[in-house]
Amino acid sequence: MILVIGGGPAGMMAAIKAAETAEVTLIEKNEKLGKKLFITGKGRCNLCNDCDDPFFFEVLNRNASFMYSSYYSFTAAMLKDFFESRGTPLKVERGDRVFPKSDKSSDIIKTLARELEKRKVVVRLNTTVESVEREEDGYVLRTNRGTFRGDKVIVATGGMTYRLTGSTGDGYGFAEDFGMGIIKPVAGLVGLKLKESYLDELSGLSLKNVALTATTKEGSFSDFGEMLFTHFGISGPIVLSLSSKINRSDKVDLSLDLKPALTEEVLDKRLLREVKNNSNRAMHNLMKNLLPKSLIAPVLDQAQVDQDLPAHQLSVEMRRGLIHTLKNFRLRYAGLFNENTGIITTGGVDVKDVDPSTMESKKAKGLYFCGEVLDVDGPTGGFNLQIAFSSGYLAGMCSGEEE
Repeated sequence: MILVIGGGPAGMMAAIKAAETAEVTLIEKNEKLGKKLFITGKGRCNLCNDCDDPFFFEVLNRNASFMYSSYYSFTAAMLKDFFESRGTPLKVERGDRVFPKSDKSSDIIKTLARELEKRKVVVRLNTTVESVEREEDGYVLRTNRGTFRGDKVIVATGGMTYRLTGSTGDGYGFAEDFGMGIIKPVAGLVGLKLKESYLDELSGLSLKNVALTATTKEGSFSDFGEMLFTHFGISGPIVLSLSSKINRSDKVDLSLDLKPALTEEVLDKRLLREVKNNSNRAMHNLMKNLLPKSLIAPVLDQAQVDQDLPAHQLSVEMRRGLIHTLKNFRLRYAGLFNENTGIITTGGVDVKDVDPSTMESKKAKGLYFCGEVLDVDGPTGGFNLQIAFSSGYLAGMCSGEEE
């Protein structure tokens, strides 16, 4: 008997694979399977990324090499085939993101649930595992609904963000009970708080085709695309991606290139043209041709250019300062949004204590870990669900093998 703790993507895939060769019981604390999976991709479920296999490892933020065995055991192509061969058609969108054609995450969950039923996996809902203990001939799980015994255990309990979906960090305690290390869990793919006083005026402003750079003592990281101002700071795709690279740093310098497609020389010519054509207009009016209205005042203030200054009075020094600000608009970092708002958790079970070729703990034979509970994570775009499905598949396959 194999006991799987957690009914998310990693746990369901582990149970499905293990059930090919063994009896399996899946234990889930929620009232239904895939509660967090249901809300991924804004309810559409960005299942994986249709990139070339080597690119998958290039974009992972932490411990990419740990994923070699599990990913090549169950690649993106294999994951897509798993669902399409079971009657769930998929589509590929911008950025090679893979979604169900129906745009319904519930269709992905239903496919997994049907497969669990087909493989005769016993599913126990509303059952919270309180402890995992080792016995001479296997393991015993003590829960709020009695005791379960099995030869092997697969821990797929997720991280510690989006706690309403059941991700409350249970797996970390199970790992520590067996002497395994835990890398401090921190929210990943999360918004960044700012100290700026103008955030209320900018809240809701969405910027496209901008470049955000974050500099820490570990290095400098940049991303290009879309971002959003909120009442507390900034969010959106490029912000979320950068957050997982800087979320362990106390000091972060943020810089926003508002015109990344233009060099300073080209931008200078553009600004000179605007000044020539609007020489008697105030600078805050002239800048409407270059920036969203709500961003004009913050940019001019940072460039130390009076908003009411007539354009023809803009000096060479002022113009250079304004161009520099447009290319390097500074944002004062004040930390991460509430950790519970992070899409994923970075950190978790130290992969040094897990065999990457099997997902088995190096500290306890017959105990496996997979999915978000591990210290492996990637950017948005389907990479984190791929980590869950691939590591779950390998854990299920190896736990189901005869000794």
